[in-house]
Amino acid sequence: MTEQRMRAWRVQTPGPVAGGPLRAVREPLPEPGDGELLVRVLACGVCRTDLHVAEGDLPVHRRHVVPGHEVVAEVIGGDLGSHAVGDRVGIPWLRSTCGRCRYCLRGDENLCPASTYTGWDADGGYAEFATVPADFALPLPSGYDPQTLAPLLCAGIIGYRALLRAEVPRGGTLGIYGFGGSAHLTAQVALARGSRVHVMTRGEEAQRLALDLGASSAQGAYDAPPEPLDSAILFAPAGELVPTALEALDAGGTLALAGIHLTDVPTLNYQRHLFREKTVRSVTANTRRDAREFLTFAGEHRLHVTTTPYPLDRADRALADLSAGRFAGAAVLVP
Repeated sequence: MTEQRMRAWRVQTPGPVAGGPLRAVREPLPEPGDGELLVRVLACGVCRTDLHVAEGDLPVHRRHVVPGHEVVAEVIGGDLGSHAVGDRVGIPWLRSTCGRCRYCLRGDENLCPASTYTGWDADGGYAEFATVPADFALPLPSGYDPQTLAPLLCAGIIGYRALLRAEVPRGGTLGIYGFGGSAHLTAQVALARGSRVHVMTRGEEAQRLALDLGASSAQGAYDAPPEPLDSAILFAPAGELVPTALEALDAGGTLALAGIHLTDVPTLNYQRHLFREKTVRSVTANTRRDAREFLTFAGEHRLHVTTTPYPLDRADRALADLSAGRFAGAAVLVP
């Protein structure tokens, strides 16, 4: 009997995307372990974290890993548990936690020191098939096709956590720095909750998208917003924007840093950037509770998800286009 094989991409040698760090392979389907589902990938979002893994900004956890952690998939087998063959599930960045440490026990499983991540510690969705621990496979809202759902599974979820961390007051002003896949979803959640949103980002296309979605203003990444900000979220992985965002905050304001990778932050001046009780908070992954809350919100509020589809065979091009900022919204691989 002929062994079934699949197409996939692996990080061959981490380095600049222009040098082609990904390698296309054909290999046997993955074997699900105890408590794991085997799934057919229907769509996989292309996240900036994938770019950081491919380029080596994030240290290698699994040699020659398959990237991708915004995976919409159909269950086809494995240790099903409460799932059934044919179920549609989401595979997010957070893949497993220990469930026993003090962070897990208090509800902060994203801080678990034994946590693992899809597309970094284990193979992800730049492939035709994948596995996922059944307990970490997410139920998905209806009313969205796979291509539209995919960015919700990291860009949406991590943006939602960043919004929680930013602590925008009711009816307050939120500044968003960078306006890619995650930011354009987060802006919609904030707007639905009654916030005024100001976007600071490079690129006229991204600025037009922000205004089309309801932002009160859109200007250059280093420009001042038209009013003081109660809260801000930095999505761009540019540490040099931290002082700019802090200066735009009103007294008592909070800046949330949403990325897993950030270039070095310049020296801050206490009086200009931090005095008057300004706060800087990082964002570390997400919890399953965050994911469920956000996906429930997405089911109740139709989100406009801007995507650019790429065939799986062009995953390397999708990463290069992401690096160069050649599209607005999110890229999605479609096997």
